[in-house]
Amino acid sequence: MNVILTIVHIFGLVTIGFSGLMSTCLITSKIAEDGATNAFLEGTVITLLLGALMFIPTLRIPKKISRQTGFLLVASTWSLIPVFCTIPLMIYLPELSFNDAYFETVSGLTTTGATVFSGIDHLPMSINLWRHEICWIAGMGIIIFAVAILPILGIGGMQLYKAESPGTVKESDLPPRIAQTAKALWMVYAGISLACIIALRLAGMSWFDAICHAFAAMSLSGFSTHDNSIGFFDSLSIEMVLTIFQLLAAINFATHFIALRKQSFYPYVDDREARAFLILVLGSCVLAALVLWDAGTYPDFFTALRYATFNLVTIATDCGFANQDFNQWPIFVPMWMLFLSCLSASSGSTGGGIRMIRTIILIKQARLEMFKFIHPFAVKPMKIGDMIVNNNIITSVTGFIFLYFICIVILVFALLLSGLDFISALSAIIACFNNAGPGLNEVGPATNYAGLSDYQKAVCTFAMLLGRVQIFSIVILFVPEFWRK
Repeated sequence: MNVILTIVHIFGLVTIGFSGLMSTCLITSKIAEDGATNAFLEGTVITLLLGALMFIPTLRIPKKISRQTGFLLVASTWSLIPVFCTIPLMIYLPELSFNDAYFETVSGLTTTGATVFSGIDHLPMSINLWRHEICWIAGMGIIIFAVAILPILGIGGMQLYKAESPGTVKESDLPPRIAQTAKALWMVYAGISLACIIALRLAGMSWFDAICHAFAAMSLSGFSTHDNSIGFFDSLSIEMVLTIFQLLAAINFATHFIALRKQSFYPYVDDREARAFLILVLGSCVLAALVLWDAGTYPDFFTALRYATFNLVTIATDCGFANQDFNQWPIFVPMWMLFLSCLSASSGSTGGGIRMIRTIILIKQARLEMFKFIHPFAVKPMKIGDMIVNNNIITSVTGFIFLYFICIVILVFALLLSGLDFISALSAIIACFNNAGPGLNEVGPATNYAGLSDYQKAVCTFAMLLGRVQIFSIVILFVPEFWRK
């Protein structure tokens, strides 16, 4: 019982926090007089009251976060907080179904960026701000955000951190306490976001557009304030700024923290994951540009390089902006972009997918197996740099990647069962599972997910949630042995 009450208590606190976020949109709506004031007023009050009803009665409950509690809290938070986030949307847009509203808020909170909204240019300023605000808050993880204040309540947070961030973290260079680590990473995240806002303003965006698109770029969510996404601006300088900050957002934020603390560029050089990510993505930009130029899609190589670079980076980093309808490009390029979305982003970043560190481990394991085939009696440990990779980690990575592809296959068949064509089904699942946003055909960059049926949207919503919590955090809850003491 204490486990459930602990989850209710922390979830209530997170809900109260989201009521505070709604109040910022309430103030924005009041100042802008955009017609959504009542929606945010009612949403703020409802969310605050429900959060308080969960938080206050459980204040005196003894709180201990076990491994089981941590994973259950991660799963419940990602799946239930979007319900509260739908409130202002459904009040302002009464014609909006709950299924569509939930899809939109799950897309925001998982930083996927897939949308069912049309006429985004004409939405109230506060509604657009809300869509981007939840993306930005979710960028470093709802649970990491909560961990930063849990010590105030006398609750340990390490179990939550492990449940939320299964990737590698350079513990020796980070603050020793989990709360200090969370606060340090949030400061870096907020600081780079502020730099992105200023850079976009200088590049030609309005302050409001700069704030929203910086939130989307740093969270790698890909939401925009315009139906035509970044194509609305048709600005090379804006595309260059966003490309740089998307690349930064897809690198481990622990690396950013260490680089800033040491005031040195060498942590990026020493980070093998970041190096592999940048070499793969930037090399792919040149390859894609050559393919587009050779196919005659663009009249010259530099025009092809401009559009190939922006669109490939935004999909490879799992952001999801667009300035061209890449659905019309030679099929190799968009399919390669979707493939990169599966593995490019670094652990400890705001991206999704397998993560580059797991890709590196899998490649090294394959090479090691070939070495052992040639030299069956040799003993050779796997190394990444000077670090020996434990066999338990290799087993965990192998298991994760197997689950990753099995989940994608099952979800693709679930969409095919509904009658959706293969390319649309495959690209929609890959885009949603990797939290990348647009796919191809019916869910391409020139359209959105509004044309899917409720069943198809539900499958895509589940894919977003499953991909965001890195599969294990949900799947493990259905394993009986996990709950045994």
